[in-house]
Amino acid sequence: MKLIMKTEFDNLRVNEHHDYETDNNGEKQVVKIYCGELLIAKKIKLKKSVRFFGISTYQQYLTQEDGVK
Repeated sequence: MKLIMKTEFDNLRVNEHHDYETDNNGEKQVVKIYCGELLIAKKIKLKKSVRFFGISTYQQYLTQEDGVK
């Protein structure tokens, strides 16, 4: 997985064809986004650090919106 922008992650999360789940473990929170059975993106929040990751082909799962190509 590689780093992606927050806006791209949000685009994947709000897509009605994708499911997501949230895991909380103490100070660490992980949000995983799935397209069917395939994990396509995840967000890892640890204390004040937030990182967004996507698979190498995550862009094909993005929906077209203003500002997203």
